[in-house]
Amino acid sequence: MSLTRTLILLVASIVMLIASAAATWSYIESNHELEELFDAELAQSTRVVQGLVQHLATTQSSEALAGILRETLQLPDGALEEGDYDEILPDGTGHKYEKKLAFEVWTAKGTPVLDTLSANDDQALTPGYAWSEATGFQWRTFTLQDPKTGYWIRTAQREEIRQELSQELALSNILPLLVALPLLVIAVAFAIQVGFRPLRKLEQPIRHMDPESIHPLDTQHAPKEVTGLVGAVNGLLKRLDDALERERRFSADAAHELRTPLTALRLNLEIIDDKYPGEFSELTASVDRMVHLVEQMLLLSRVDSGAGFNPGDHNLSDIVTQSIADVSPLALQKQIEPSLDDQTGHATIRCQAALINTLMRSVLANAIQYSPAGTCVDTRLQRLENGYRILVCDQGPGIPEASRDKALGRFSRLDQRLGSGAGLGLAIARRIAELHGGALDLLDRQDGQPGLCVSIWLPPHPPTA
Repeated sequence: MSLTRTLILLVASIVMLIASAAATWSYIESNHELEELFDAELAQSTRVVQGLVQHLATTQSSEALAGILRETLQLPDGALEEGDYDEILPDGTGHKYEKKLAFEVWTAKGTPVLDTLSANDDQALTPGYAWSEATGFQWRTFTLQDPKTGYWIRTAQREEIRQELSQELALSNILPLLVALPLLVIAVAFAIQVGFRPLRKLEQPIRHMDPESIHPLDTQHAPKEVTGLVGAVNGLLKRLDDALERERRFSADAAHELRTPLTALRLNLEIIDDKYPGEFSELTASVDRMVHLVEQMLLLSRVDSGAGFNPGDHNLSDIVTQSIADVSPLALQKQIEPSLDDQTGHATIRCQAALINTLMRSVLANAIQYSPAGTCVDTRLQRLENGYRILVCDQGPGIPEASRDKALGRFSRLDQRLGSGAGLGLAIARRIAELHGGALDLLDRQDGQPGLCVSIWLPPHPPTA
């Protein structure tokens, strides 16, 4: 799992956990505060009725007091029936929650004056808050006794309406948090992605760094937290570049130093061969293979270093045609017929013609070397949307797919019984293709016949340094 994904999941989980705890705490606290607010309103309603009772008790008779209270506080029969209406009733005659409120009034001796609750009035009247059951519902009540008149007054509120209102208000308090939570998680993920952007910028040079052009990473724009790591990587790259340079220098020097004694040995063998014809033919062939190996090592060293790589505009068709002509003597020795199918007509690319010619001769020579006598080596030049493709197919034994990466390696010969090379031809060809920004791959023949196809892709322009 990537560090970015780990941080996003970790931070998002922490944010969601904290937000959930905050939402739960807010919901509980909101419910508690709203319950206290409802209790305060219940007490206030009771004191309003108390004031009304005080006024009527001093100005009206007991019968008139009861009548006025019923007219004022008791709803008429059939009023506010449950139905499909809004909270405010038609014509503004009331509110549907009025049915959830009830009032009771008793005289100082406990005689009922008003009872809209229809609760059990046999219980002792005590001041304060309590819970009561009536009409199949739980009611929250507040009772007090008027000190001037002695009347007992109680206001009741149905539990379900209290819960409904408190839950709606509590949810409305945490709703913005619930809505903002997904946005917060997205913002956290975006912030982490942006924060890791400098690391991704450091990754790109390493990902596309070529072994032949190793360079240190830019430490000026590296995040402070990874400056030490970048410095360590730069040290490693410097040591690796030095080691590769020593290896390239050794290969070039060794090949160069071997060229002179091998040439002298070859000349001496020619002199001896004139005196004793045919007796030293195997030794001469071995020296020729050594000379060829030295030449390939020198060529590989130059290609690896990229020294003298000065591409220009050249006709790829002409280069391929010339390469086939160069290997024709080798093909004639094995009675192999090379062919060219040029589907481009005039393929102009920016390249170094000598290197592309070397690439083609290496691939064609390899195909001829491993093809049976009397067969064909077919070359096809195609135009693609992003460049050109050269396909060289032989009718030899082929290479199993599992061994193809190894076959493209240096000094690799899968079957020592076939051919006499040193295993550098395909490695040199692939390196030349990569130097031009292209690629070399080994494929099966598409016509079902035995053999191997070497696919070379070259862009119209090589990448700039």
